[in-house]
Amino acid sequence: MLLLAQLHSLATTHANDANLTLQTAPSLCHPGQAGVLLKLKRSFIFDLDSTTTLQSWQPGSDCCLWEGVGCSNTSGLVTVLDLSGVGLHSKGIDTVIFNLTSLRLLDLSMNDFGGMNYVNPSDGFERLSLLTHLNLSNAGITGQIPKGIRKLTNLVTLDLSCSFTITDDEDTFQNLVANLSNLRELKLDGVFISAPAEDCFKALAKSVPHLRILSLDSCWLQGYIDHSLSRLQFLRVINLSNNYRMNPGLFPEFFMYFPNLRVLRLAGINLEGWFPPVIFQSENLKVLDLSCNLNLSGHMELGLDGQIISMDFLSSFGMLESLRKVVLTRLDLQREIELTFLWIKGIKSLTSLEFYESDFSLTNSSIIGDSKNLRSLAMSDSNLKAQTLSAVANIKTLKSLTITSCGLLGQLPSAIGNMSSLELLMVYDCQFSGPIPHEVGQLKKLMILVLGYTDLSGEIPTSLFAIPALQNLNLQDNRLSGPIQEFNVVSSQLYSIDLSKNGLTGQIPQSFFVLTSLRYLDISENNLTGSVDLASFWRLKNLTHLSLSNNKLSVMDGEVHNYSSNYLPGLTEVGLASCSLTKLPGFLMYLDHVSSLDLSNNNITGDIPKWIWERWNSSLTSIILKDNMFTGMQLTSNVIPLSNCLDYFDVSSNRIQGQVPMPSSSAGFLGYSNNAFSSVLPNFTLYLNGTNYVDMSRNNITSYLPHSICNASALENLNLAFNNFRGLLLACLIEQASVSVLNLRENHFQGALPSNISSKCYFQVIDLHGNNIEGHLPRALYNCSNLEVLDLGRNKITDTFPSWLGGHLSLRVLILRSNQFHGSLDYVKDGEYFPMLQIIDLASNNFSGHLHPQWFQWFKPMEKYNNTGQYYPKVGFIETVTTSYKGIYSTFEGILTTFTSIDLSDNALEGTIPGSIGKLVSLHELNMSHNSFTRQIPPQLGGITALESLDLSSNMLSGEIPQELTNLTFLSLLNLSNNQLEGSIPRSRQFLTFENISFVGNAELCGPPLSKHCGTSDTPSEAHPKRYSDNVDIVLFLFAGVGFGVGFASSILMKQGWTKGWFRISRILRT
Repeated sequence: MLLLAQLHSLATTHANDANLTLQTAPSLCHPGQAGVLLKLKRSFIFDLDSTTTLQSWQPGSDCCLWEGVGCSNTSGLVTVLDLSGVGLHSKGIDTVIFNLTSLRLLDLSMNDFGGMNYVNPSDGFERLSLLTHLNLSNAGITGQIPKGIRKLTNLVTLDLSCSFTITDDEDTFQNLVANLSNLRELKLDGVFISAPAEDCFKALAKSVPHLRILSLDSCWLQGYIDHSLSRLQFLRVINLSNNYRMNPGLFPEFFMYFPNLRVLRLAGINLEGWFPPVIFQSENLKVLDLSCNLNLSGHMELGLDGQIISMDFLSSFGMLESLRKVVLTRLDLQREIELTFLWIKGIKSLTSLEFYESDFSLTNSSIIGDSKNLRSLAMSDSNLKAQTLSAVANIKTLKSLTITSCGLLGQLPSAIGNMSSLELLMVYDCQFSGPIPHEVGQLKKLMILVLGYTDLSGEIPTSLFAIPALQNLNLQDNRLSGPIQEFNVVSSQLYSIDLSKNGLTGQIPQSFFVLTSLRYLDISENNLTGSVDLASFWRLKNLTHLSLSNNKLSVMDGEVHNYSSNYLPGLTEVGLASCSLTKLPGFLMYLDHVSSLDLSNNNITGDIPKWIWERWNSSLTSIILKDNMFTGMQLTSNVIPLSNCLDYFDVSSNRIQGQVPMPSSSAGFLGYSNNAFSSVLPNFTLYLNGTNYVDMSRNNITSYLPHSICNASALENLNLAFNNFRGLLLACLIEQASVSVLNLRENHFQGALPSNISSKCYFQVIDLHGNNIEGHLPRALYNCSNLEVLDLGRNKITDTFPSWLGGHLSLRVLILRSNQFHGSLDYVKDGEYFPMLQIIDLASNNFSGHLHPQWFQWFKPMEKYNNTGQYYPKVGFIETVTTSYKGIYSTFEGILTTFTSIDLSDNALEGTIPGSIGKLVSLHELNMSHNSFTRQIPPQLGGITALESLDLSSNMLSGEIPQELTNLTFLSLLNLSNNQLEGSIPRSRQFLTFENISFVGNAELCGPPLSKHCGTSDTPSEAHPKRYSDNVDIVLFLFAGVGFGVGFASSILMKQGWTKGWFRISRILRT
């Protein structure tokens, strides 16, 4: 059990410690400094309209009264500039700020000053020599810490968290703190520090002897905790958590002797050994976090009845009379949990309790409800039972209840409505079913309600919208249905509604348009209907996120006479996918700072306008315009002028022609597939810095692939399929790249597969189908231990069967058809062999010899029924596989885990077909046609009850057709033509549906559907009295009907590819 004891978050030193507050000056501020501030304001780009941010910063007014500005009462000089979290953007910090030399406090945290796209000033901070408090945390600043900061000798607090780096050149950690002897608070969370940890602690002990707060969370520190840190006896807060490369060894005992220590966070730093419980006797310690140190142990006992918590161990915590918070992990025994709750019950000061990875399924639920003083309870990744939540509902003092990722069956209990103090209720990623209890609407103090990613059903109670304190309502990803009823708007505080990914019907309620405080509205992925005029949303002036995507709505562009006075000024995220749009909504061009736009799956025509790139140059991070009818992009060049890094850029499935345009800044996802692009920029790979996914498939691109593609170190998925790329297959793309999915199918690449594949191979999918690859299969492919799909069909590879791939534990699809493979299909006796293989296609090669009777027993996945219907592979994009199915050379977009296939057709295999194939009960397709197999069809084939396609044509098979084949009631394609079969064709079940073509070319075969009659009646003889025969006829007829239904359904749906829906039909008809 990992244990974290935490009482109360410690208030840290801030500007108020030095009495630096925003003062109202008795006279106007210094005119020169007002001008500096106004110039600084002009360098900012605001999240919202400039009339709502820094509105008080106006020429001619007293700058000492401006937002975030404080002045000296005597001189009128600006001493405080606090712009924390006001939504500023700029292309770096403007150097004009260094003219405010009278500043004592400067706080620019929680803004965005350009990140890696801009270079912030390295000099200038030294001019602010009076600064005592500097906060540049989470300001989007990267690179080295400006040298001037180390010269600010008056600094008392310094917070550079989540900004900058400190490397091993002249800007070392030692140089940073060398002159900061007055420092009391140092926070560098998330700052990369390359210096050894022990050197950092020595520098601190030497240079900042009065330090009170030290926070170096997630700094990539390496090394150990040097004893010199113990000299900093004024420390109140120590946070070294999440430095996973540290190796401090045993818990440093000197931590027990800091007289003022209140907070100690050492999570995830690889502590090991015995944890000294004496530290719990500390009178001042409020927070102790030792989580994620898997080799750290405490005072535990092991009894004969299993692992229990020692009462001595628990009682040692009782010495902490001010204990406020406890986090417990991996409790899994009934006695262990109940002892813990008994101990918790005795801690009168405890207000917060968290459980992770624990099992409450055997626990007496009532004991949980005995914790009468709790204010906050969280349970995550644990097993609960329905009664557990009912017991929790008895804790009337709870203000916050969070249950996430828990195995919990049953319904939400109505007793939740009794928790009258509850302010936050979150149940997420659990297995609740049934309706949302109406009693939740009785929680008058509830501010945040999250019931997401569960299995709740029924209608949404209107009482939820009437909760007067409610601010955030999140019911996403459930099975909620029915209309959203109109409701009385009682609360004006509701600012976020997320009802996405449900089955809601009806129209958007008019009540939504009265929620004037609403900022976030997502009702996407439902079944809402009706026409929606975008002008209805104009009154929601605070809206920043709007998503109506993927419903059955018909969205009309809100026609107003003056967009500039009516559009939503703060709207930054817009989702209008599948909204029946035929043109770009006009209001978009009046939005200033759109970051995310989704207009996919509409019928928008014309060019993508240039104002998108001009107006949102510095704000756009995601744009999805796929599945429309755009024909071009308005650009002055084929480089899209964006200064911001994109997460997502997708214009696939349109009609865009010409050269593929590339964003000037990097993009994580680039989608251009299914267009009419004909070329790429000669140096297009230079724009892939930071790109993970590129899809240019299904265009008409004629080009060579430049060698520089291998320099795209972040690239994981590359899809150039169905184009006219040519030239040699780049060796570096196979040998050196970090790509996990490589799809170059149906191009004109040539040459041999490279042989120097390292053991660090990342490939999950290699698809080179339909090129001109020659030579042998490199044995080094075995190094690709994660390989799931290998498709080399339709090339010119000459080799023997790659039995050396049989040890791959992940390979599921192996397609080698239409090459020049030769030799026998050897059987390997020892070990597992292709243990996960579900598709093997060796058709149209030169394989010869006999099939060993044990050959088919390799394929273990085909020996088990699999009806899960999940898609495979889950590797970032839909994999395309081309193989024979039901006699047709078919291309499948996506492969289900249930689809299994063996194709050995068009080779020179001979001998008998092994009866062992009958064990492959989940096999869907078997094609052994155009070989030289002899003797009888093995009757064991009748045991492959999932078989849908069987082709044994053009062999030398003899004897009668086994009656057992009539058991294949899912068979929709049968081809036994051109053999030496004889006797009567079976006339029952599925065989009643097959036509003449299935049996032609067998001279001695007779009976329907062939025109040749057998010597006796073609009607099956009756071996029982008529009454019994009638019953049998009915049963047989039902079986035939079922088989025909499946075959008929699949023959239609297969025209659109292998679909999940087909499997759903199969399962329904089977039952």
